[in-house]
Amino acid sequence: MGLISLLWGIVAMLWMVFALIPLLGITNWLLIPFAAIGAILAAIGIAFTSREKRGRAKTGLVLNCIVIVVAIVRLNLGFGLI
Repeated sequence: MGLISLLWGIVAMLWMVFALIPLLGITNWLLIPFAAIGAILAAIGIAFTSREKRGRAKTGLVLNCIVIVVAIVRLNLGFGLI
């Protein structure tokens, strides 16, 4: 689960960079649920792995949370349309 959430977070981060381009910010409406699923996968990975092997899941959780915060801020700046 840790590797999946890490890869999910990387894809979400790349999508976030794409969504920062003006007039493409409306894709943030799809990005937030996508990153939320990645955060849920990371939380499951943290819950079910041993302490020594939680690094990937923690990194995936951080990446997905950063993406969610940036997407929400971007939607607030452009009123969800731009």
